[in-house]
Amino acid sequence: VQLQASGGGLVQAGGSLRLSCAASGRAFRNYRMGWFRRAPGQERGFVSSISRSGGTTVYGDSVKGRFTISRDNAKNTVYLQMNSLKSEDTAVYHCAGSSGGYPYTSSGIYDYWGQGTLVTVSS
Repeated sequence: VQLQASGGGLVQAGGSLRLSCAASGRAFRNYRMGWFRRAPGQERGFVSSISRSGGTTVYGDSVKGRFTISRDNAKNTVYLQMNSLKSEDTAVYHCAGSSGGYPYTSSGIYDYWGQGTLVTVSS
């Protein structure tokens, strides 16, 4: 499956952005989807993950209560709604697809990766 992330940009602290990740190729609904991010000078970190049906979601501690992941299997798209953004949310955000495995927070279970979209939060 090919993944294309979009929606990044420059936003002030406290603002919102919605990232999208469009999938093409193999059946999107067969994959658990996740979002990861890499801040400047840091390792890639887990943001959020959603089950194939969309019924189960997981969030990293730093984004709980502020970010919401969702998916539309009819549109082959996964979203990340980001509210109350902070300067520490500045990073390149990547979407990823997993055919299976655990834990959901581990990048190692994700087989496919998008190219990333840059989010910059100004304080």
